Amino acid sequence: MPSFVAMLRGINVGGKHRVPMAELRELCAGLGWTDVRSYIQSGNVVFRAEGAELDLARTLSAALQTRFGFPVPVVVRSAAGMHAAIDRCPFPAADLPHTALHAVFLSAVPAPAAVAKLDPNRSPPEVFQVVEDVFYIHAPNGVAESKLTVDWIERQLGGIATARNWRTVTLLAEMAAG
Repeated sequence: MPSFVAMLRGINVGGKHRVPMAELRELCAGLGWTDVRSYIQSGNVVFRAEGAELDLARTLSAALQTRFGFPVPVVVRSAAGMHAAIDRCPFPAADLPHTALHAVFLSAVPAPAAVAKLDPNRSPPEVFQVVEDVFYIHAPNGVAESKLTVDWIERQLGGIATARNWRTVTLLAEMAAG
């Protein structure tokens, strides 16, 4: 069975929307997924299953809503999709600290017209680039004060978005490959 990474948005932040990782792993196993492993408390799950990314995301999101009683947006990438996101990164990842580089995974490739309307000067000195279904951010001072928030990205491009720092992206890709 192919390997996937599910990235949950907005859980275990500020004491709201608590999803314990042990319960998340059990929930995924209950969906028939195998080799289920989680990484850190922000909602990253690596698993094996049959199905399309969007269908797996919808299935997990619905199961989370049922189990925990609140909506949890989910983006799923195949192992190959995670590696493609790394390979397509337009910034020199090897030369940057992991806190300076982030990937915002989008639930779909945004419309070119929406991408063209993005303000490149929204949050200097940060720069960004959208490549297919990933919004890459180079934030030399970190993203704590960034105006390039996931909420803003979703409003501009539509769909679901969830961000991960570069260390998490590369570790999830390694986990999915293994």
